[in-house]
Amino acid sequence: MPNIKSAKKRVLVSQAKAAQNKAAKSALKTELKKFEAAVAGGNRSEADVAYKVAVKAVDKAAARGLLHRNNAANKKSKMTLKLSKLA
Repeated sequence: MPNIKSAKKRVLVSQAKAAQNKAAKSALKTELKKFEAAVAGGNRSEADVAYKVAVKAVDKAAARGLLHRNNAANKKSKMTLKLSKLA
C-alpha cells in the first residue's frame, strides 16, 4: 500500500473504476448472448428487439472506451449479418 495520500486515493479510485468497467463489460456480454440466443431460437421479432438493445450496448461500450471503435463496428457488422440471414 502506498504511503503518499494522493497515491492511496489513486489506488482506491482505480479499484472503483476497474469494478465499474468489469460490470459494464459483463452487461455487454449478457446483451450479446441474449441476441445470440434469439437468433439461435429463430424468432425474428425477438431477435430484432435483442439486436437493437445489443447494438446500443456496443455503441455505449465503445463510447466509454471499453471496446475499440473498430471492434465495436466489427461486432455490429457480425450481428447485422446474422440477423439478415435469419430472414
